[in-house]
Amino acid sequence: MKYLFAPLEGITGSIFRTTYDEFFGGIDAYYTPFVTTRDGGIMKNKEKKDILPENNPGINLVPQIMTTKSEEFLQAASHMEEMGYKEVNLNLGCPSGTVVPKGKGSGFLREPEKLDLFLEEVYKRCPIDISIKTRIGFESPEEFPKLLNIYNKYPVKLLIIHLRTRQEMYTGNVHPEVFEYAYNNSKNPICYNGDILTKDDVNKIKNIYPETEFVMIGRGYLRFPGFAGNDSLKGDYNDKQRLIDFAEELKRRYAEVLYGDRPLLFKMKELWTHMKDSFEEGDKLFKKIKKSKTIDEYNDVIRIVWRDINRKDNYGRV
Repeated sequence: MKYLFAPLEGITGSIFRTTYDEFFGGIDAYYTPFVTTRDGGIMKNKEKKDILPENNPGINLVPQIMTTKSEEFLQAASHMEEMGYKEVNLNLGCPSGTVVPKGKGSGFLREPEKLDLFLEEVYKRCPIDISIKTRIGFESPEEFPKLLNIYNKYPVKLLIIHLRTRQEMYTGNVHPEVFEYAYNNSKNPICYNGDILTKDDVNKIKNIYPETEFVMIGRGYLRFPGFAGNDSLKGDYNDKQRLIDFAEELKRRYAEVLYGDRPLLFKMKELWTHMKDSFEEGDKLFKKIKKSKTIDEYNDVIRIVWRDINRKDNYGRV
């Protein structure tokens, strides 16, 4: 099984990726938050900095592109190739309300004929491999067979399937029956994505779909860092001291590039929105973190957690 780290906009940037890899490892490929193509250039300086190979040392990185225009996609892919990348990922999964009205992300799924023409053009001319991250439909899972027929026409490096529709966003149950359909009918390699939170979830996928070689995990890795990975996984993810050290190192690195305490505090609160679930009294802990109005107040909360862990109090979930 190969483990892929899903992109989460605003969270899994280069600082997060490299820090996570140092503390936990076990990831076969990280996917970048999407780069949006635009007239006059493919990337903002901030986006380019995030994907530069020198800012992502030692990790396998796949840049993700979001667009509905084949020429812009090809231009972006060419830039990625110049940086040394051999694969780009097409985002057909983002459900954001700022993206979908423009027909991008999962909004592209509403126009399968247009999508087909787009894919025909980019697969014909792209200088590097293209993988796809897709949802199973815009409104209904019943849309997926038609979408899969389109994907089957092209040499998709990897078809990553988030098992919800756009309308479902990130709520409700996933649709494993759709993955079953893809497992039996896809001509390209496929990857399971959606609600993978435990090792049992991974093992279940392995047992039911033994020929599936890939899983993509996003929020699961934020909630329980290091809970699943390949043979390079470092140590025991239940080591709560390491979780605290990870958060502290992230804070230090963010502080070097962010201006002022306010954006730094926001970053840390965003992290703990997810990571609190690794702790037995996580909700109580997060309430204290959320109430912090300054970095000093935040540091006081973390100092108490650190002390309690060292005293072997029951903060950690074993």
